[in-house]
Amino acid sequence: MEKAWLDDYRVGERFTTPARTITEADVVAFAALTGDWHPLHTDVEYAARSPFQSRIAHGMLVLSVGTALAFRLGPHVFLPKSFVAFYGMEQVRFTAPVRLGDTIRLEAEVIGVELQNEKRGILTWKGSILNQRDETCCVAVTKLLCGRQA
Repeated sequence: MEKAWLDDYRVGERFTTPARTITEADVVAFAALTGDWHPLHTDVEYAARSPFQSRIAHGMLVLSVGTALAFRLGPHVFLPKSFVAFYGMEQVRFTAPVRLGDTIRLEAEVIGVELQNEKRGILTWKGSILNQRDETCCVAVTKLLCGRQA
């Protein structure tokens, strides 16, 4: 399942990661790290009066943790051994809240293998982060600069 080169990927290839529960500690650590102490994430009473009726995880926390779940499959599944750099992320949408105690997983599909030259190209994944109820909470397209087999 490990990959060495951009050339090892095929459009339509899919994977699903193991799941992880979003905890109180995750939300507090993320708020401390980023400085985002918005009461929707950190104040039970405020969040109870919100449209969500309870505290929810930061969207960027969900995106970060959800995307990083790909590494639970091994260091060279989502990223090949020839990985050069994170190229970008597009079409990010937060489609449902993730509540403290929700368990998320990443389902991803290769949607592009673009050759730039004989040495490098762009690997494009479409990822969906789902909760334990199979609700899609976040979607994004991730682009990775990777080496090609010589």
